[in-house]
Amino acid sequence: MQNGAKAAIAGTIILLAAVGGRIGMIYHERNAPIKLPPAAATAKLSDDDLVFLKKERPDSMADIKTLFGTTVWISAGGQLDYYPYVGHKVVYAKSAGTLLGAEPLLIKGAVEQVAPKSATFRIPGGDRQVSLVFTLPKSSDPAKEYATPVGYRQDGQYTFYNDEIFFYDDPHVLYKHWGPEIWKAVDSHQVILGMNERQVELALGQVSKSVSQDYGNRMVVFANTGHPMAVTFVNNKVTAFRADQGF
Repeated sequence: MQNGAKAAIAGTIILLAAVGGRIGMIYHERNAPIKLPPAAATAKLSDDDLVFLKKERPDSMADIKTLFGTTVWISAGGQLDYYPYVGHKVVYAKSAGTLLGAEPLLIKGAVEQVAPKSATFRIPGGDRQVSLVFTLPKSSDPAKEYATPVGYRQDGQYTFYNDEIFFYDDPHVLYKHWGPEIWKAVDSHQVILGMNERQVELALGQVSKSVSQDYGNRMVVFANTGHPMAVTFVNNKVTAFRADQGF
């Protein structure tokens, strides 16, 4: 009996010790400093990413009229042809050229007109295509009027692409941190070493192709309005460029 009693007492002590140890562990866990998960890594924003680009979101001709008398600048460089505007009509028969990045346009008016298929490559024709009428302040004939499509009307509903086509504020001010050397290259539609993809896109146009999706670390061939240019980027800086006829 004595041996049995001793064994029972020993078992009870061991059990109490185990329970006490567990309670101690729970107390420690509940009162220990909270371990916060590592802070999520946040992508570093560049000065370009912090630029505020105004959006107008027009959906009527009344909205378009708010641009009359104002200057806009081309964002979608190399995308849109423009045409002579004569006798209150867009003369689609012959393109007057292609609108280039950062080029200023002084808006004079707007017109709705049935467009030929040749003029609907970028902007659909709909029932009637809507074009903005403008002058080119930096051209040799700043009074001559032109027109470029910005939207269309279909079954009484309007669709506009203004926000994708234009800067509503001077990009030279928006991106003043680029500095005079970069802006000289952009305005002359050339590429120089050290430019980033955004700068080259504005200089050479948005029409481009690349086999890589690794923005800033790839080679991009820019159509450059018929003068293709292959540009290599490393860490989002131009490291090499050359003419490329394979576009």
